[in-house]
Amino acid sequence: MEKYKQSGLPINERVDDLMSKMTLREKVGQLNQRMYGWHAYEKQEGGAYALTDAFKQETAAFGGMGALYGLFRSDPWSGVDYYNGIAAGDSAVVANQIQRYMLEHTRLGIPVMFSEESPHGHQALDGTMLPVNLNVGSTWNPALMERAYRLTAAEIRSRGAHLALVSVLDILQDPRWGRSEECYGEDPYLASAFTEAVVRGMQGERSKLAEADKVAVVLKHLSAQGAGIGGKNAGPASIGERELREIHLPAAMAGAKAGAAGFMAAYNEIDGIPCHANSKLLTGILREEWGFEGIVMADGQAIDRLLALTGGHEAAAALALSAGVDLSLWDKSFTTLEAAVLSGLVDESYIDRAVARVLRLKFELGLFDRPYTDETKAASVVGSEDIRRINLAIARESVILLKNDNMRLPFDANVKRIAVIGPNADRIYNQLGDYTSVQRPKTGSTVLQGIRMAATEGVEVVYAHGCGIRDASTGGIAEAVEIAKAADVAVLVLGGSSTRQFGDLFDGNGEAVIAGERPAEMDCGEGVDLADLRIGAAQIQLAEAVAATGTPVVVVLIQGRPHAIGEVDELADAVLCAWYPGKEGGQAIGEILFGQVNPSGKLPVSLPRSTAQLPVYYNQKDPGRPRVYVDMTPAPLYAFGHGLSYTSFEYRELGLSAATIAAGDLANGERVKVAVKVKNTGDVAGSETVQLYIKARESMVTRRIAELKGFVKVALEPGEEREVTLELGAEELGIWDSSMAFAVKPCKVEVKVGGNLQHTLSAELAIV
Repeated sequence: MEKYKQSGLPINERVDDLMSKMTLREKVGQLNQRMYGWHAYEKQEGGAYALTDAFKQETAAFGGMGALYGLFRSDPWSGVDYYNGIAAGDSAVVANQIQRYMLEHTRLGIPVMFSEESPHGHQALDGTMLPVNLNVGSTWNPALMERAYRLTAAEIRSRGAHLALVSVLDILQDPRWGRSEECYGEDPYLASAFTEAVVRGMQGERSKLAEADKVAVVLKHLSAQGAGIGGKNAGPASIGERELREIHLPAAMAGAKAGAAGFMAAYNEIDGIPCHANSKLLTGILREEWGFEGIVMADGQAIDRLLALTGGHEAAAALALSAGVDLSLWDKSFTTLEAAVLSGLVDESYIDRAVARVLRLKFELGLFDRPYTDETKAASVVGSEDIRRINLAIARESVILLKNDNMRLPFDANVKRIAVIGPNADRIYNQLGDYTSVQRPKTGSTVLQGIRMAATEGVEVVYAHGCGIRDASTGGIAEAVEIAKAADVAVLVLGGSSTRQFGDLFDGNGEAVIAGERPAEMDCGEGVDLADLRIGAAQIQLAEAVAATGTPVVVVLIQGRPHAIGEVDELADAVLCAWYPGKEGGQAIGEILFGQVNPSGKLPVSLPRSTAQLPVYYNQKDPGRPRVYVDMTPAPLYAFGHGLSYTSFEYRELGLSAATIAAGDLANGERVKVAVKVKNTGDVAGSETVQLYIKARESMVTRRIAELKGFVKVALEPGEEREVTLELGAEELGIWDSSMAFAVKPCKVEVKVGGNLQHTLSAELAIV
């Protein structure tokens, strides 16, 4: 058993050699990730860690395991906190302890991969929690996020883990969905840009996966989970292939092109076929069309859900394996793969195909040559000042100024007393989102703390809780009214919360189970879908009561989905949308309110006026003539791409390098340059996101009202003007034609450029 450990051999030869020595049962073991990582250890008195009998039994059952999920995970579902979990300083010690046991107590000594939940940072004790993906999308700054993801990957790898499970692929089409916060927004081009940033930042080139600051990225979820009927989690996506390819697959294709090591299949079905059983998706498109060679991981217990189709675990395992799933997650079905082969339900060649993919990734990660982690490195990497600074930068750039009537913001010298009111004003967990680890006391800054930090000398800041998120109690409103009456301005911090509590109910896959009374402080997150997008009724009463005092109102929204905020929007002079801005979010919001930072966020998703108005995403199909409601405008309250600034920007001289171009020339690599001049016409420095859209017609298939095809964020000093150049090529101008082939077709294209879709310059481009 020495040959496959020799680093001089090509990886493919090492994989083949190792597989030739494996039994069928050992192969099946490499396809399983059944165990919850927090069940693999026990923290003993004195701080030492012991491996559990459950872990040893799981290892012995198949002579090893493919991966161990969530060794460092901490949250109310896992029940892990600082009392019983693994803090950063002990992480590599425990990881090495597990790896050593795996190598020394299995026949072949195949290392195990540690996979970690990373939807927005690292969900571990001491792990950096970034703002959620809606914040990321609101920055419109992939370069900033690439740096953040690079630092996050270094943290994860320094602790001994190897795989980062990152939410990037879901497109937010129905904000009733509780997992809205995990989406970059409603647009596939925007999501693709950030997906590439994830892969470049966390993983880099596949050939460098063994480096000490890189992790293998598993992108989730494939595919169309954001299109579930009614906004219900894991609901069916009743879409056709065109919608799938135009909206839900571009980010995945961008991730595959960037070299992502893995994908996670989605819970939902697409037109009757569950994603975990969809061979066209997982094999036909992903592997045969795109040339993807990495692994496909199942979502938690998802393969067992296929029993509704198959009636048995062996058949469910065979179905998923043959469709293209390589590695399980917490299910029983994949443990029965040996029986499935022996009973003829699936050929062993499918086992070999999946095992080769898993082993190849382990070799790429360098686990056979360097299975252990430096036990001193995490102390200098996790929680560094660099990651704190970039976390703050993300929070600053993601806050969106939706409204600023009467130039209420930033606060001027006449503001001497500020009343900070609301259920999200002073609760740090309400800023962090779902998939958040237990935090150390006094971590980060709440909105209240951030305002106090930013307040200049002589400004008094007073606080009242007011009411809860969904709690119907209104007993705190009277106190809020009293402090508002005596204030120069009232800052209402409203919205929603994905905060989980120890003692709440959770399903076996970790999603929240809402039984009986809805938890007062949790109205968003996995398993928490809404029928009505208005914020809690008590919050609306609070806003109305405070506004009735005559004190000017500024609303700060802390939320994980686009709420229908019409009632509070009408009451406020200014509205900031901060989503879940993370640990440094309070400081960022305080700085923006006082004008120390100029807001530059832009909406990555449309904000509806009403739930009954859905869908309101901007890139709907063009019906050819207006389609309106009798009782309400179809336009959203605030549209995709919207975001104000404390300065103003002027666009002029939009020009195309060609007004006419042949479809064949585009297909052969020629591109049209789009240039525009942007000037800061205000008195303060600011950053503007230049957005490029197209509106195509006469394409022989129905096109969309508008399609984002380019953007760039530029920082401009007062009076500064800059020419910005973007490009359109075959990838941006091609379509899926009537035969579902991707091609550039003759058509007429209106090219639009501006700071948002409502205010653009336009030029005509003819493709002939």
